[in-house]
Amino acid sequence: MDVGNGAERGTTERVLTLLGLLQQRQSWTGPELAARLGVTSRTVRRDVERLRTLGYPVHAGQGVGGGYRLGPGQELPPLLLDDEEAIATAVSLLVGAGGTGGAGGGAVAGAGDAALRALTKLDQVLPTRLRHEVRALSGSVESFGGGRTPVDPEVLMTLARACRDEVEAGFDYPSGNEVRRRRVEPYRLVASDRRWYLLAYDLDRDDWRSFRVDRMTEVSARTWRFRPREAPDAATYVQEGVASRAYPHRARFLVHAPADTVRAQIPASAAVVRERGGEHCEVLSGAAGLDFLIMHVLLLGHDFEVLDPPELGRRCRALARRLLSAGASIPPLPDEPDP
Repeated sequence: MDVGNGAERGTTERVLTLLGLLQQRQSWTGPELAARLGVTSRTVRRDVERLRTLGYPVHAGQGVGGGYRLGPGQELPPLLLDDEEAIATAVSLLVGAGGTGGAGGGAVAGAGDAALRALTKLDQVLPTRLRHEVRALSGSVESFGGGRTPVDPEVLMTLARACRDEVEAGFDYPSGNEVRRRRVEPYRLVASDRRWYLLAYDLDRDDWRSFRVDRMTEVSARTWRFRPREAPDAATYVQEGVASRAYPHRARFLVHAPADTVRAQIPASAAVVRERGGEHCEVLSGAAGLDFLIMHVLLLGHDFEVLDPPELGRRCRALARRLLSAGASIPPLPDEPDP
């Protein structure tokens, strides 16, 4: 039995814990640190000396209790994060790096590049165990906005590990008026401008599905491994589902405005905006009724054409006749064009 190595690991972990405590607040008394670490005040003094030997400026106050504080130094101390802090930080950085912004997206110019640089630094300074977990998350997350609805970080981590390890996952999920157990092959986590989603292959329905993470309960990863299938683009699939497939009425419009202009007007979860070259773009959206679809695109303030479905074009003509009739009694302005 290698008692020496075990004792050394225990001392190292305790010293790192001490450093973490000193980073948490401005000042600690010796007895407070001893109580938190489960050691004597003498051991605290020895551990403080170990930190000083490593180059950390730990200052000791005068008086009863012997207060300690971590002073400013030339070197940046190691980043000490527990599992939940590392996951929360990685999630925020990943969403910041991958978010497309748009209306309601909250994106800041240059924030994506800054988030990527910060994520790289985070990866470099984390302990090996936490670095492995954060990399698992970073390889399993895509985005078309910034995830906002709070979700349990442990659920995100469980799903990210399942995506990384290519093992089946299970969770309870509402369907109609009941909650059913779902068995899936998880592929990617996707952050929208409102919520987190999981794109997965539903084994019971034999098709790809997207699931809201905040609606999942009893989430677990199984031991059954699977061979990855040919998958759709995760962010595109989820965005189209959120903005269009989830509604009884879906439509495509050709909008006479640049795609970047229209994306800045519409939340990513409300419509998919596709490049059509130059001064035009295609908008894919859904709504509970045809009139809502017309109203939403009309309020953008650009000329547009209905591409699909045909009944939406007929509804536009019917509404146009009604609007013309409503304004027929009002004399036109001299420079107003004829309808």
